[in-house]
Amino acid sequence: MMSAVIWKISLFLTGLAILASPTWAVSCKDVDFDAQSFTICEVDVQATPPRLFLNDQNGRPYGNFNALPDEVIFAMNAGMYHDDRRPVGHYVEDGVQTMRVIPGAGPGNFGMVPNGVYCIQDGRADVIETQRFLQNTPACVHATQSGPMLVIDGDLHPRFFPESDFTNVRNGVGTSDDGRISYFVISNQRVNFHTFARVFQELLGIDQALYFDGRVSRLYAPELGRNDFGARMGPIVAVVD
Repeated sequence: MMSAVIWKISLFLTGLAILASPTWAVSCKDVDFDAQSFTICEVDVQATPPRLFLNDQNGRPYGNFNALPDEVIFAMNAGMYHDDRRPVGHYVEDGVQTMRVIPGAGPGNFGMVPNGVYCIQDGRADVIETQRFLQNTPACVHATQSGPMLVIDGDLHPRFFPESDFTNVRNGVGTSDDGRISYFVISNQRVNFHTFARVFQELLGIDQALYFDGRVSRLYAPELGRNDFGARMGPIVAVVD
């Protein structure tokens, strides 16, 4: 009888410990693909939803990871921006739109249509090609537009070529079909678009993926002891515990 009581107390205390523990539903790891190194961070959107950061309470761009709240457990630059760090494309933060959707082609990688929007809603996040986004206008709590799309309905962007010598350190995001998991990927050396997009298509099996940026790509992943420095950023996507 006494042993049964002790067993029940032990289970109760274990349960309390689990409830008291923080849920860090972010997992980052380094992987090799096609003789190149990449870091992949998997975020459970339902457990710890990501959000976007641009300006602090004084209206100044955060610019770097160290300026974010102390509770941040993951962060990555999240879209192209002008010299003053304003987003080039559509931007929504906490339900407030500060930049409209750019529907057509334009200069640079952003204008390599089709481009797309990373849209975070309640309980899910999706990469949505821009024209589909304009047709359906989902209620994004946070959204950032960038380009080009890396993977569209399981296919690579039609302007990516395996022999391309246009290389950069690159980062982007892909989402699972049910919207629950967001996969954030950064290359650890210079790669072309074709190789980078294949990480999402072949290694992760992702049908929709979006390019964030190149050359200025940055990652904050404390579980890997990583906090990238360099050029000041515009939009930042982060998970706050």
